[in-house]
Amino acid sequence: LPSRHLHNMQCDEVIWQVINQQFCSFKTSTAVQNFCRNEHNVTGLCNRQSCPLANSQYATIMEDNGQCVLYIKTIERAHSPKNLWEKITLSKNYATALKEIDEHLKYWPNFLIHKNKQRLTKITQYLIRMRKLSLATRPKLVGVHKKVEKRERNREAKALRAANIENAIEKELLQRLRQGTYGDIYNFPLEQYQSALDEEEKLAEVEAEGEEEDEEDYDEEYDEEEEEGDAEEECGAEG
Repeated sequence: LPSRHLHNMQCDEVIWQVINQQFCSFKTSTAVQNFCRNEHNVTGLCNRQSCPLANSQYATIMEDNGQCVLYIKTIERAHSPKNLWEKITLSKNYATALKEIDEHLKYWPNFLIHKNKQRLTKITQYLIRMRKLSLATRPKLVGVHKKVEKRERNREAKALRAANIENAIEKELLQRLRQGTYGDIYNFPLEQYQSALDEEEKLAEVEAEGEEEDEEDYDEEYDEEEEEGDAEEECGAEG
């Protein structure tokens, strides 16, 4: 298309006046500065040079699946929004990618060339960090289900209380059976009753052994005292 028709189709200054003075869905205003959320913005700032909508000739670099891609927009493709951005995959080698930027943006403004090189540097650095982090061993994070844990704790507490109650009831029943409270009217589990009796017999044996040892120690001490007393009496008689 002739240049006069291209200028009639798109006027960068008019677009910028509308975006800057009226409304832009990508603009984010703060107390200090205005930022741009458009993914093609090469700097992230909302100004005349960085705006990808108000510049018919524009270039930016984006990351696609770990690969740096150079996006170029020219006014000759403005009539076809589908083909507006030309995608050029850059080399993974940083020095080679810088040379490719110089080749594709040879006669472009220095501002866009410099900002695209800065963007390439930043993307390359975080890709390197991503690769290092993926190779490093990191602890695996496991989700904690608070409701499930609380429910399990409550179940454990209930089971513990039930077990304590059952043990207390069992001890009380065995105690009553031993005392003959129920007589011979009721049938009761003989195994548990016998095991309780065996435990009591063992405890009684242990207590008896402890008493015998105490008596033996007392007898030995008493014999030693008697021998010392006899020796003193003999010494007094000789004197």
